[in-house]
Amino acid sequence: MQAEQEAQFQEFVRARWSRLVRTAYLLTGDAHHAEDLTQTALAKAYRSWRRVSRSDSPEAYVRRMLVTCNSDRFRKRRVTESLTAAPPEVAGRDEAVSRVDERGVLLGALAGLPPKMRAVIVMRYWEDLSEAEVAEILGCSPGTVKSQASKGLAKLRTYPGLAQVMDGPDRSRTSSTGTPSAGTSSAGTSSAGQGGTR
Repeated sequence: MQAEQEAQFQEFVRARWSRLVRTAYLLTGDAHHAEDLTQTALAKAYRSWRRVSRSDSPEAYVRRMLVTCNSDRFRKRRVTESLTAAPPEVAGRDEAVSRVDERGVLLGALAGLPPKMRAVIVMRYWEDLSEAEVAEILGCSPGTVKSQASKGLAKLRTYPGLAQVMDGPDRSRTSSTGTPSAGTSSAGTSSAGQGGTR
């Protein structure tokens, strides 16, 4: 890799590391797995940086690698997830304990979704991506994203305790933990969390 491309890659990592790790955390449910997954995806991106950097969106390209690496992790190892309540960036002591409890409930609910469905939920509502953008990342049709989002949200609402987190009083569309609000329709097309249909 030439010096200029090396510098571009390092700048990309510095600017996107935290966001990618948090996405990986929602995909894996474990802080250590999240960092390992992010490092694996970035290592692949580094080897192909010339192609990645020339894409319309290098970040979307690396996200796709992140999702693919996580799917491979399930297929090859059949891993058993050990979920933790605290994300990679640990909340300060002054934050309410209830936020940690909410994260634990959320992660437990996400763990119950199949990997692809979880990826759709994470990309659609936490990463605020459109159905078309998620479809491009996952290599499927927007219709599949819409269907998976609808089924995923319906399944999340059956998880014990999550409905109270999502539907608590005086909540905005997204709670402090990033949980999709109750405003999502069963078809997954209404505004939910941070991402409404585009």
